[in-house]
Amino acid sequence: MEHRHLGRSGLKISEIAYGNWITHGSQVAEEAARECVKTALDEGITTFDTADVYAGTRAEEVLGRALRGVRRESVEIFTKGVLPGGDRAAGTGSAARTSGLPNEPACPPPDASRSASPTRRTA
Repeated sequence: MEHRHLGRSGLKISEIAYGNWITHGSQVAEEAARECVKTALDEGITTFDTADVYAGTRAEEVLGRALRGVRRESVEIFTKGVLPGGDRAAGTGSAARTSGLPNEPACPPPDASRSASPTRRTA
């Protein structure tokens, strides 16, 4: 599996991401989902895409259990922090809770003292 840099972040992610939008927690049994995640890892896929709105949070929970025991430093979990998905605050999805990974927001909350408009930097 080839890996690429994610913009200028310094983070390298697998060229293929494993998404679980319509499968985990609704259309695929959990044991089959675990086998799919294991196969993805065996093939070198390290990037997983999920969200707390997929299957009513169940997709994140299934992915979290499937990744239990996997070194946190060896995978990238992309989740959505801006979609309304229940009563949880952004960045507190269930994949981290279920897997035992630190449950930290992916992005800090916006700073109200900053302007909401983007700024352009020149080199």
